[in-house]
Amino acid sequence: MNKFELKIPPVAVFLIVALMMSYMKKNMLFAHVSLPFAWVVFLACFIIATVIALSGVREFRRAQTTVNPVKPETASSIVDSGIFSYTRNPMYLGLFIFLFGIGYWQQNWISLAMSYCFVLYMNHFQIKPEERALERIFGAEYVDYKQRVRRWV
Repeated sequence: MNKFELKIPPVAVFLIVALMMSYMKKNMLFAHVSLPFAWVVFLACFIIATVIALSGVREFRRAQTTVNPVKPETASSIVDSGIFSYTRNPMYLGLFIFLFGIGYWQQNWISLAMSYCFVLYMNHFQIKPEERALERIFGAEYVDYKQRVRRWV
C-alpha cells in the first residue's frame, strides 16, 4: 500500500488541481490556445458535472451507505442502480468533467492536460485501493459489478 492511497480526499485533490491549473494559466502564457465557445463549454461542463456527481451522492444516500471516500471499508452495500449502472465513479467523473471545463475555459493546454492528471491520480491512489477494499468486503458480487460497469464511462 502506498502512503498516498486513500489519504487525500478527492475534493481536496480537485481543489489542488484547480489551483495548479490557475497557476499554469497565469504563468505559462506560452501554452495559450484559442478554443471556441469557452464560456459555453465551461457552463455545460459545470452543469453536467453537477448532475452526474449529485446523482451519485443521491444513490449512496438511498442505499444508506457511506459516501466517505477515504474509508471504503465502511461501505454497507454495493450501489449499482441509477448513475452507478453507467459508471462506478460518478462523483469522480463529475469532478473530472468540471476540471476539464475549467481547463477549456482557461484556454491553456497545460491546464487542460491537468484535468487528465486528476484521472491518473484518482485511478492510482483512490479508485484502485477502493476497489481492493470493496472486493474484500463483497467478494464475487463486486467483481461481477466491475465486469458489468466501467470505471469511468
